[in-house]
Amino acid sequence: MIELTKLNEMKFSVNADIIELVEETPDTVVTLTTGRKLIVKESRREIAELVISYKRAIYSTFTNFE
Repeated sequence: MIELTKLNEMKFSVNADIIELVEETPDTVVTLTTGRKLIVKESRREIAELVISYKRAIYSTFTNFE
């Protein structure tokens, strides 16, 4: 899960695996595979970095079982 911020400053977590699309229109709109759309304060680039960090953390636990 990654943490994002709504426009009213409320923090929430979203499953990074169900993010389908991130657009800046100029607000950042995150579309989930469910069709739900979320408007957040983070930029498209920030969200990409959060997802990459999340995936690295997940996959690094699988490589440490040697």
